[in-house]
Amino acid sequence: MPPDEPVRHEPDPPILRVGLTGGIACGKSTVSRMLAARGAAVIDADEIAHRALEPGSPAHDRVVERFGREILDPTGRIDRAALAARVFGDAGERQALNAIVHPEVRAEAFRLFAEAARSGRRVAVLDAALLVESGFHERLDLLIVVRCSPESQIARLVDRGLTEPEAHARIAAQAPLERKLAVADIVIDTDDTLEDTRRHVDRIWLQLHKQSER
Repeated sequence: MPPDEPVRHEPDPPILRVGLTGGIACGKSTVSRMLAARGAAVIDADEIAHRALEPGSPAHDRVVERFGREILDPTGRIDRAALAARVFGDAGERQALNAIVHPEVRAEAFRLFAEAARSGRRVAVLDAALLVESGFHERLDLLIVVRCSPESQIARLVDRGLTEPEAHARIAAQAPLERKLAVADIVIDTDDTLEDTRRHVDRIWLQLHKQSER
């Protein structure tokens, strides 16, 4: 009986992999929703990270081992507020957490890119706050950075219920926006009206779609 032939896997169809990031309260989520409405497959890195911390996952166990059982709620799940309080304002603790979670996010993001390509999508957008800080942007085809003025950031955070000192602290805890802008392929400024942003996204979508056809 002849030996079994090796299974041949067809390569995944091409897809343009776009990173989307920006400063806090700069409008990244708004731009993400606009791109999704135009046909992009949007992958939310925060959602992936949340799933990675569910009980039973390797990342969950490693985070508990690193930060202690005091970060667990009474049901045994990671209390995200307690974990956030532990790492906020402490660069070393944030780095330790990211070293556990980021590899899980990257692996799942690439799986979802491939899934989107097989479903016929031409453009996939990874929406991630720490895209540049993690270095993941270097593995993508294009990087979009959403920006606005510091005054707009403060005003928007205050509208969300923070005090001005809290808003300043949140902004200061992030990497400088200039670091992200320095590696951006496309910049979207959201200081103007929502309609201005919508028109900008329309132009960018045409650009992305053309690039995906090359």
